[in-house]
Amino acid sequence: MQTLTQQLANPTRFMDLSARVLPWVAGIAAALIVYGLYLSFFDSPADYQQGETVRIMYIHVPCAWLSMMVYGLIAVSSFGLLVFRHPLADVSAKAAAPIGAAFTFLALLTGSLWGKPMWGTYWVWDARLTSVLILFFLYLGLIALRAAFEDESAGAKLTAVLALVGVTILPIIKFSVNWWNTLHQPSTDFTATVDPSMRWPLLVMALGFTLLFFAMHLKAMRNEVLRRRVKAMRTQAVAGRDRLATQPAE
Repeated sequence: MQTLTQQLANPTRFMDLSARVLPWVAGIAAALIVYGLYLSFFDSPADYQQGETVRIMYIHVPCAWLSMMVYGLIAVSSFGLLVFRHPLADVSAKAAAPIGAAFTFLALLTGSLWGKPMWGTYWVWDARLTSVLILFFLYLGLIALRAAFEDESAGAKLTAVLALVGVTILPIIKFSVNWWNTLHQPSTDFTATVDPSMRWPLLVMALGFTLLFFAMHLKAMRNEVLRRRVKAMRTQAVAGRDRLATQPAE
């Protein structure tokens, strides 16, 4: 009996399944984010030290979480391409990179806005901030490296190698606040140390943003599968015309 991964190795099956799942994932994500925003801005209290600026947390933390999770997904997909030659592994990695870069940029932006009232400056070369900035550059590097190759297969393999090498940044980001003396606050252990009045809105936002990513990722993968199909059909059409042109006239 085939596993789900083996079944989804067939792009046609993936397209059929994703077409059914995508509307549900997108709808649930939208509902959770709307509910989470209501809780974050109207139901949760202001912090006794940070005041109203603490509400940036409800956007910043999910984006920061996704910046690392998405890169982890790219690394797993890259491993699947290089080791198992999974047909959709490269599609997954390529589709996830721009989305991961966007979430990482939002994490840096919201972190800077949060840092100004807390630290008195938008940016410091803090270990956590600097390592996340390196992660953002890694995302841009993956996108640029792939775009530099006309041969998609060669570009995919080199991009996968870079993704696997770059995965070492994830534990550095995670444990930077423990390894070095940084301005950034310690890890919340996935909201375990957050006050209960703020924990629920944060969890709802984190789940909503995670489902939003999966909806965007599925949509991007579908677009990439369709693009490759169109490219393959055009290549076959050009090859057919070339064969006709080279046939001797009777």
